[in-house]
Amino acid sequence: MAEDIDDGGTIGPSRELGLTSARRFDPPAETHGRREEPTAGQGRLASSQLLPLRGRMPAEWEPHAATWIAWPHHEPDWPGKLGPIPWVYAEIVRALHAYERVEIVCHDDEVRVAARQHLDAHGVRPQGYQLHLVPNDRVWLRDSAPTGVVDSSGRVALVNWRFNAWAKYPNYENDARVGEAIAAATGLPRIEPLRPDTGERVVLEGGAIETNGQGLFLVTEECLLSPVQERNPGLTREGYEQVFREYLGVRQTIWLGEGCVGDDTHGHIDDVARFLDFETIVLAYEEDPADENHRRSVDNLRRLELAGGERGALRIVTLPFPRAVEMSGERLPASYANFYIANGVVLVPTFNDRNDRVALNTLAELMPSHHVIGIHAVDLVWGLGTLHCLTQQQPKGGVRR
Repeated sequence: MAEDIDDGGTIGPSRELGLTSARRFDPPAETHGRREEPTAGQGRLASSQLLPLRGRMPAEWEPHAATWIAWPHHEPDWPGKLGPIPWVYAEIVRALHAYERVEIVCHDDEVRVAARQHLDAHGVRPQGYQLHLVPNDRVWLRDSAPTGVVDSSGRVALVNWRFNAWAKYPNYENDARVGEAIAAATGLPRIEPLRPDTGERVVLEGGAIETNGQGLFLVTEECLLSPVQERNPGLTREGYEQVFREYLGVRQTIWLGEGCVGDDTHGHIDDVARFLDFETIVLAYEEDPADENHRRSVDNLRRLELAGGERGALRIVTLPFPRAVEMSGERLPASYANFYIANGVVLVPTFNDRNDRVALNTLAELMPSHHVIGIHAVDLVWGLGTLHCLTQQQPKGGVRR
């Protein structure tokens, strides 16, 4: 069921792709995580508890305990247009809180008061959300907040990557500590992953990684292997894959080429390719050969076909892009693939475009057990991100049946 809420240098295929990337996806064998005491090279522990260092990153559609967001306050993120953004956030919370609890990070008391006023105006029930005073620089918790993992006994821990503002902006001191605040608020143990080559903390963002929860992973070469906005200088493809195996339970990594045009993060996966179930990937695909996203789409589709789409191990479904969304002469990263899957609902960014209906209907057909709700995102994307970028799920945990 679809509902629309209206308020509110090129890196191509690597010649060594077959050596370290998953050219073929094979159904996973039964695997079990294990808890271990910390040893050298396994990551700095931020709790005295035993942590699930061999845990797995659940798929986004697996049960959540809550969704975390941060209330907007940083005007430079939406130059000249911050005014409508809190109302968009209020609509997001209104849509989400009917399905799961929303935990909201507020930069200071003034922001907290404003958040409550906006939420009250939109009829959001107070028992459906909680406000937390946590200083922050920007609202993009997909990237600054930790990644939840679950071990074989169902216990949840937080994998707290080092955050450096996409290796682009100088002001991220507060955002770098958001993970600690969320761990304190939830009482969950926290892990700080370390690089296998240097022992330094791994820089990574949640928008750069995508999983089916059974050990299959999607990333882009543009984001992780490019010298532009380089997060971890010197860390190789093999090094990243080792990090994914050790901290997220990944068995196979599929490397796509590039993200979408206008992406400020330089290639996040969550604007171009997403899992909808263990074997289904939706790929943002631009049909117009005159649009730069077309070349990127063709390359990414070819890579997914090589990884399993051609022989039926993976089902690849394309989503259109909306028309090019521009503001002040700047191309913005408008993509329907930046949807967010919560408990029983999928929130999808819409752009006053004829393809809005196509994207909503496609996702509704592919996820019949979820309500599919459109959230107007033309103003939101001026901040260079939309719904998946601003949310981060907290896994519920428990043993899978």
